[in-house]
Amino acid sequence: MNHDTYLNSYLADILAAAKTVAVLGASPDDKRPSHWISGFLLGKGYHVFPVNPSHRGERILGQLVYGSLAEIPEPVDLVDVFRRPEHLDGIVDEVLAMTPRPTAIWCQLGIRNDASAARAEAAGLKVVMNRALVCEYPLVYERLHAPSVQGHAA
Repeated sequence: MNHDTYLNSYLADILAAAKTVAVLGASPDDKRPSHWISGFLLGKGYHVFPVNPSHRGERILGQLVYGSLAEIPEPVDLVDVFRRPEHLDGIVDEVLAMTPRPTAIWCQLGIRNDASAARAEAAGLKVVMNRALVCEYPLVYERLHAPSVQGHAA
């Protein structure tokens, strides 16, 4: 897949289908993007699992922090990545080891590794790279609030 551009429908499908999100690289620092994106997702009704081995057992925005993806006790639909691109290969390994597997990996701005993405896609996962999830969320809103196509009698 070409990760330079994405169809709006591809992005909306991922975000609309997800109910549970693992935020990999979650931070308790409210100045960090991973912190406020976690809050945004919680506010939109997603079940958020913060993941950060440095903060395992703590709470971020009231949510228990896990040390790894493997520790999350429930199925995850989407893995939202806030880690440097050089870590993406190991992250894909972790995601592929999950049972059941998430349906998608979303890499935030500045995070891109085409070889890792190709490996995840070959295993059937959807991948988004170098995109701010919060900036794409309006696509879900538009889908959920699209005007009805029903005819109106005059």
